[in-house]
Amino acid sequence: MRLEALVQGSIRSVLDRLGLSPPEIPVDRPPHRELGDLSSRIAFLLTKELKKPPQGVAEELAKELSSHPAFSQVQAVQGFLNFRLRPQTLHGVLKEILQEGLAYGKGEEGRGKRLQVEFVSSNPTGPLTIGHGRQAALGDVLANLFSELGFQVTREYYLNDEGRQIELLAQSLWARYRQALGDPKPIPEGGYHGDYLIPIGEELAQKFGNAYPEWNAEAKKVFREEVVPRMLRMIEEDLEAIGVSFDVWTREGDIIRKGLVDEVLRRLREGGHVYEKDGAIWLSAKIHGLPRDPVLIRSDGTPTYLMVDIAYHLDKFRRGFDWVVDVQGADHVEEQQEVKLALRLLGIPENFLSYCLHQFVTLKGAEGIEKMSTRAGRFLRLKDLVDEVGRDATRYFMVMRKPESHLVFDFALAKKQSLENPVYYVQYAHTRIASVFREAQARGEFPEDLLSLDLSPLTGPEELQLIMELDRFPDVVRLAARGFSPHLLCEYLENLAGIFHPYYARVRILGQGRATPARLALLFGVKLVLFRGLSILGVRAPEEM
Repeated sequence: MRLEALVQGSIRSVLDRLGLSPPEIPVDRPPHRELGDLSSRIAFLLTKELKKPPQGVAEELAKELSSHPAFSQVQAVQGFLNFRLRPQTLHGVLKEILQEGLAYGKGEEGRGKRLQVEFVSSNPTGPLTIGHGRQAALGDVLANLFSELGFQVTREYYLNDEGRQIELLAQSLWARYRQALGDPKPIPEGGYHGDYLIPIGEELAQKFGNAYPEWNAEAKKVFREEVVPRMLRMIEEDLEAIGVSFDVWTREGDIIRKGLVDEVLRRLREGGHVYEKDGAIWLSAKIHGLPRDPVLIRSDGTPTYLMVDIAYHLDKFRRGFDWVVDVQGADHVEEQQEVKLALRLLGIPENFLSYCLHQFVTLKGAEGIEKMSTRAGRFLRLKDLVDEVGRDATRYFMVMRKPESHLVFDFALAKKQSLENPVYYVQYAHTRIASVFREAQARGEFPEDLLSLDLSPLTGPEELQLIMELDRFPDVVRLAARGFSPHLLCEYLENLAGIFHPYYARVRILGQGRATPARLALLFGVKLVLFRGLSILGVRAPEEM
């Protein structure tokens, strides 16, 4: 049984005898170890009903709980119930972890539910930058976390391969093609100046010769057909570099061809939720509390990105997903509110769509902090970043900070192969344990059956603290998923490694008689959880470094 559940169950049994049934029994980890292993503020929730101050309620409960075999001490301190656990209780926790093995930390709350996570979804106008890298890592780790909770997860990429930006991309490539032929055509206003178009332009100059001297309808068609597949290949290379793959790729053109845009417009019009002005069709959003009425259909009859996005989410609903999570930048808040409103007006449940929002990324390197701009051509391609610092560091650094906070990617730190680098620090803990196990096997000291071991020698404060920390892992997985907060898993792994490294340096593991098998069992639990956590992050758990 998990430790929090053990404490909750013991308190509830006492309250049942007293005829009390509060809706919740909060259990926390005290901020300081000297206060105990676990703590509850349940007395504060009962003071009104029992007509006693919190300290009085806590003292009464502590008296009832003091004889519980799991606790060595239960104290009432300023209204809080503080619990100290017997070593045998923690030994039982370690045995359960060893029994569960690779299933440890998995949950059942998503069982039978279909979840779609849509992320990256960058327009195919160039390779992915480090800004896209944050979203790629964030979305992929979230998908892993929800899979741990039992959800059937689909990773999806929405490809906006229609509209004005694709025309500008095609014309930008045409300009590079003309430049390769010695004709200095300028990049169009609002076009793409990235150097990645230069070699493609040179290739097409060889292929076409002077066949397209002017930018006209024929050139537009040809260069669009040439540029989009090439951009997709670059995007796929960047995704492969960071270790991300998608189950489904959906194209904007497919949504339009399915007739979903027409259906959405018809249903919103029938409900009286749109109006016409200046030849365009607008969504009546301000009457529902939003700051503006957005355009759905332009005056030339073409749908806006917002309109197709609404239709796309209707398509998601039709495909039978129970829940959809879109990972997007924090600069799209207005559009997100408008999509959710439109879906509600279409009769889709409010909780069908959630957004995981993240802030931007800047790169801190030898030349300071540089901003990314794909269109202007000033950016570091994601694949190049991975080549420089490695996949493990790239993925870890991209999710190690709260998504809502601005991320400064420390290039120099990510490259370091030392304990200063947080991902190296965590991986090195796993490697150290693997090294101990190899030595134990060589010396014939590795136990054949970890589950039947006598764990009573595990009484040191660091040993018991390690077990306490291992017990937290399932909660961290659940909180990291539900809060769209993979950084919590990074913080947890660093904390676990931070307890292990000093223990490893101070305590002899092998050649200690009865203590050796018990300590190896403890290390097996630590190694297991490090492996599980790193795997969720998509980071290697190396046996050697």
